[in-house]
Amino acid sequence: MSEATIVLDDPQRVLSLFGPRDQHLRAIRDTLGVTVLHRDGEIRVAGEEGAVAKAKDAFHQMGAQLAQQGSIDGDQVTNILARLTGKKFVAPPIDIVNTAKRISPRTAGQARYVQSIREHDITFAVGPAGTGKTYLAVAVAVEALKHHQIKKIVLVRPAVEAGESLGFLPGDLHAKINPYLRPLLDSLQEMIDYDQMKRFMEQDVIEVVPLAYMRGRTLNEAFIILDEAQNTTVSQMKMFLTRMGIGSKIVISGDTTQVDLPRASASGLIDALARLQGIEGINVVQLNKSDIVRHKLVQEIVRAYEEEGRGQRPEGRSKK
Repeated sequence: MSEATIVLDDPQRVLSLFGPRDQHLRAIRDTLGVTVLHRDGEIRVAGEEGAVAKAKDAFHQMGAQLAQQGSIDGDQVTNILARLTGKKFVAPPIDIVNTAKRISPRTAGQARYVQSIREHDITFAVGPAGTGKTYLAVAVAVEALKHHQIKKIVLVRPAVEAGESLGFLPGDLHAKINPYLRPLLDSLQEMIDYDQMKRFMEQDVIEVVPLAYMRGRTLNEAFIILDEAQNTTVSQMKMFLTRMGIGSKIVISGDTTQVDLPRASASGLIDALARLQGIEGINVVQLNKSDIVRHKLVQEIVRAYEEEGRGQRPEGRSKK
């Protein structure tokens, strides 16, 4: 057995180093097999000599990132531990109906997201396009249906116009709404054979509906996914969350940088993230650029728009 002591310059930093609800601390303990205690501004690590050395190194690297960035997230901790242990992250596959299709989290952030969905009754997923927010939620819902953990999947989206008008689309109301729900159907079709999905929808086992159609309902033993949640109003978000019945699970995903609501309307997602923090059974997973698994250019596109949002004008753009 070996021991090491890390003296903190600022004892308050231990809260950031250990993470929300000690998530970073648990990752270090579980990965390296060490015990960690904090007392009087000191972190004491005990265990096998090699593991203690790696834990000490991990805390030093985390402290350096914390000093540089002001915060440290779970993905950064996972990457530090992966470098120290030489272990490549491998996530277990999600057991969907279509056995010919293999779906697994491809990043540490996505793995935390899937784990959160399985462990919490309500999960909020916030992050940019391409991070798998909708796709992975649908996959876990299909897995739960396959294993009879739920009786119904309900996929919900707000029909908010992003610079275009619903009224000018051709066809009846169903035809007008269908484009808003198409991304959810596309995800389903990769996970369930077409004929079986058609039967599920005819039997009301799988339901894809606009948010407005949720009012007045109570859903028991259901897996309910709200996509594009940044485009809900505060009252719509409250209405949606209170549809939850006995034995149900909710996943709410969105990108707070892409709100298409009128300027006078507050985003229900942003409001809920602030209002519901700290409630047991509700968890928030923050995904970022490193979790983007679409075309490699998507990461660069997201970065470029983030830079402009921070006042950094892209080179070559006129100031007119």
